[in-house]
Amino acid sequence: MSGALLAGLRPVQQRRRAIGLALLLPPALALAWLARQRIGDGAALLVLAAAAIAYGAWLLQERRRCDLRWYARALNAADRRFDDSAELLLADSAALPALAQLQQHRLQTRLAEQAPDLRPAWPALALAGSAALAGVILLLSLWSPHPVTTPVPPPSAPGITAATPVRLVSGRLDSTPPRYTGIAPSQGDTLDARVPEGTLLRWQLDLQPPPRAARLRFHDGRTLELAREGAQWSASRTLATAALYRIEIDAEAPLAEARRYRLEVVADAPPQIRVDAPDKTLSLRESTQNAWDFDIRASDDYGLGEATLEIVRAKGNGENISVKQDTQRLRGEGSARERRYRHRIDLQALELSPGDEVIVRFEVADNRAPQAQRSRSASYILRLPPPLADDGVGMDGLVRTTLPAYFRSQRQLIIDTEALIAERPTLNEDRFVAKSDALGVEQKILRLRYGQFLGEEFESGGAHDAPASARKDPKDGDDEHADEHADEAGDHAHDEAAPAAPKRFGDAGNVLAEFGHTHDHTEAATLLDPDTKRILRAALEAMWQSELHLRSGRPQQALPYEYTALEQIKLVQQATRIYLARVGLELPPVDEARRLSGERAGLRDGANAAVAASAPDADLDAVWQDLRTGAAPDWARWDAWQQRRGMQSADSLDLAAAADSLRRAPSCQPCLHDLRERLWPLLPRASAASAGRPAADAAGRAYLDALQAAEPRP
Repeated sequence: MSGALLAGLRPVQQRRRAIGLALLLPPALALAWLARQRIGDGAALLVLAAAAIAYGAWLLQERRRCDLRWYARALNAADRRFDDSAELLLADSAALPALAQLQQHRLQTRLAEQAPDLRPAWPALALAGSAALAGVILLLSLWSPHPVTTPVPPPSAPGITAATPVRLVSGRLDSTPPRYTGIAPSQGDTLDARVPEGTLLRWQLDLQPPPRAARLRFHDGRTLELAREGAQWSASRTLATAALYRIEIDAEAPLAEARRYRLEVVADAPPQIRVDAPDKTLSLRESTQNAWDFDIRASDDYGLGEATLEIVRAKGNGENISVKQDTQRLRGEGSARERRYRHRIDLQALELSPGDEVIVRFEVADNRAPQAQRSRSASYILRLPPPLADDGVGMDGLVRTTLPAYFRSQRQLIIDTEALIAERPTLNEDRFVAKSDALGVEQKILRLRYGQFLGEEFESGGAHDAPASARKDPKDGDDEHADEHADEAGDHAHDEAAPAAPKRFGDAGNVLAEFGHTHDHTEAATLLDPDTKRILRAALEAMWQSELHLRSGRPQQALPYEYTALEQIKLVQQATRIYLARVGLELPPVDEARRLSGERAGLRDGANAAVAASAPDADLDAVWQDLRTGAAPDWARWDAWQQRRGMQSADSLDLAAAADSLRRAPSCQPCLHDLRERLWPLLPRASAASAGRPAADAAGRAYLDALQAAEPRP
């Protein structure tokens, strides 16, 4: 029963195979022609074989898909006369019931009378696209070189041979960046490249006619031999630094186009760190602060690796300092190239005590292989203020009887001010103002003493004299504080009771000492760091306000400023902690065999210890002297200098290109000037030294010999 179906299926299959062949054949032929033009006949045959295999595989698939069952379904879809029962034509009549046999007979009659044409139409648009693709490939073949067949040279005269220049038919440079960069390998049709550091480069060159040998010569004199693989010359190298290179061959004729190629290297930068919190490197812990928050951002050009937070706790003071170090790994948020790290340090868990310090440093690495690059942030310090010390504990008698002016402190001023305020009801107005003014003089003396560390001026002369109100009045009886204030003011008046030095008229020093004052001691102004200076400046401002109110007879208003000055002074005292590494004295070993023997063999004469100066780089100096005089440079020494120097800056390739241009064209004056201009900034700067005495000529030597002969001998 399926014979009629098979007869109708064959035209459909033939049409579909013809369409597939018409679509595949033009591009395959054009591609085979292009392969023959660029590579050879073998490549063309390989392309045709691949096309035939592809067409055969498609035919097998088409045969499985376009069978009798597919044709029956197509009949049902194309003609309503088959009543969606064309599959009955595939069944055996004996196995069908009577009604099915009747329907099968009707379908056979209809199929024999008029079978529908199910052959697919020719795809005009697809055929046009195939033809266009073939045309594009043929246009590319017009730019390709002629077949590899070497033409037979015409007969020439005896003894004369014509050498064909070697041409670079095609060149390809494949690059495989390091795996950690995440950059996919690429293929380039040009021999110039800009690649990451550590990229593996592979050259594939087609030189026709083939030379005996070929190599790549780099700007520093190094060479890379090319290996021949069929019609291709190939080599590979891992690029660590930027370079310039040319293609060199060993053949009867030179290379037709000897151009210079450039390889640039993108260096892997270390990770970048930005600390958003805390906003300053030195912080003081507040009384209610229980945690220390960090907000850090890090970025890298190829990807970030491990991040750690180093926490150092310093306990104690003076030389009794113990240090405990802890390292914690952090997990950031964000992409592989940019992450944000948040971390909170629990200060209560550290068991800190007053005077301790917490030092934190953040360190992050990248994914560079084989050795990762690491970046470290600045040190962030959290300092716990120590308890305020009492300056006068156990020193009252010594302070008041021996050196009251030297041991006077801000705390003593506060005690005296509070005592004066308590005595206010028992004192008259003049006596109260006099004592307040005397305290103002003491505040002034203390302010000048601390002002030295900021480089402020020192007042001298009458400025240090205590006013009459601050001096002791015999009628007032014994007042301990008044005696101390008077003694202190007298001690800071540059010892006025001491006999003065004799004065001479016109002596500028005496005039300055008598009527002037010293300004801005720069040495004292550089003793403290900026933060400590800021705290000390705030203390001096508070002392100014305290002095103002004390000299005005208002000790109640001066007392808050005195307390502020005391707090700032204590902060300054705690800001002077410095850590120094202890080193020992290492003396050269003593040769016991020669000790006390008087043997001087091998000792250097100290009078002639100076040695002759030498040029920083003899190769560079020799090349520069040749360029300066216009002589041909010693390119071997230039290559040696280039290998030692490497690619240290972005202009190194331009310098190498200028040297390569002059090497290939020694008579090129613009090339010579270009190289000299680029080389001049790299020369060592001449030392500022006096010129040596010129050597004496014959007459001069005779004169010196005569002087030496005329000297009396001992």
